[in-house]
Amino acid sequence: MQGILKYIKGDRVIWMVTILLAILSVLAVYSSIVTLAYKYQSGNTEYFLFKHTLILFIGFLLMFAAHNVPYKYYSRISQIAIIIAIPLLAITLLTGADINEASRWLVIPVINQTFQTSDLAKLALLMYVARILSKKQDEIKDFKSAFVPVMIPILLVCGLILPANFSTSAILFTTCLLVMFIGRINLKYIASLIGIGVVALGIFVAIVYNSNDQGRVGTWKKRIESYVNGNSEANYQVEQSKIAIATGGIFGKKPGNSTQRNFLPHPYSDFIYAIIIEEYGLIGGVVVLFLYLILLFRGVRIASRCSNIFGSLLSIGLSFSLVFQALINMAVAVNLFPVTGQPLPLVSMGGTSIWFTCLTLGIILSVSRETETESSAELIENNSETAYATH
Repeated sequence: MQGILKYIKGDRVIWMVTILLAILSVLAVYSSIVTLAYKYQSGNTEYFLFKHTLILFIGFLLMFAAHNVPYKYYSRISQIAIIIAIPLLAITLLTGADINEASRWLVIPVINQTFQTSDLAKLALLMYVARILSKKQDEIKDFKSAFVPVMIPILLVCGLILPANFSTSAILFTTCLLVMFIGRINLKYIASLIGIGVVALGIFVAIVYNSNDQGRVGTWKKRIESYVNGNSEANYQVEQSKIAIATGGIFGKKPGNSTQRNFLPHPYSDFIYAIIIEEYGLIGGVVVLFLYLILLFRGVRIASRCSNIFGSLLSIGLSFSLVFQALINMAVAVNLFPVTGQPLPLVSMGGTSIWFTCLTLGIILSVSRETETESSAELIENNSETAYATH
């Protein structure tokens, strides 16, 4: 064990939280894939268990590799990543695999694995925004020199994600606003942007409500109407989720004893939090929420201790993005938000989404690792100076 631990650097609490979420993921996914297994694998749940465990294992390898890369390298990597991500988003929008009336995926040849390009775009954009803000600190209050360069990639990426995935676009845009605020962009520019966003949202809702489109816009319309009206027939997913939560009680039905997994659409991804509460009770649900809040706290703590502006913005932006997505998923499960299709990071069954989540955590750990190294070096230097002065 000691031999393994010497290779694992960075915030140990984040490592521990990640391992706990991964263990919970294996248990919850194995319990909730019964209907999926009967539909595609003649009831062979072990197939999906092995596949999901393998994906998690690869994710941890990516996380380990990412945390060993000095975080300052990600500044340059972000330039390459954003150049790759934008054309991929455009290709996905035009020719991507159409699943649930949304073109969000490209199919990777040979391995035949679907790849959600917005996952790459989220990571690339947040790294790139952190880079620009850190480079522009001497002129950060200027509209032309700082605000415009950072807004162009944000509007471009969020605009390309929006038609197929409104919730991801909104989460990413909100996270970028937070990073801009912390990066000291002029508040009046941020306020005006929020105002424009509110107006645009109002126009968007009005268009959706008055549209007869049966495609993606029609899906948005149904979700909004179902949430507002509380129509149980049209809001089937949330009703089944609420039943799962209500029957779970405080202590739950115990692992593997879920009933609503047989009725709830996508219990292994979008609504896995409801299955967790059903089987592990309110206590289990609170523990999961607490684990994500710990991730956010540690991310903010790493940012506050990092002496480099890019590292600070990178840590807080990526931490907030992950936890905000988790909170949205949990809010949907308890009917505080309309259905969005956001997975629970690192817990929901997935492929590339888990890998990009692990990469994100690895980058945060990279910032933590180098911050700890710098702090240790500074402490040794101070102790040496003190000893020399005393001598």
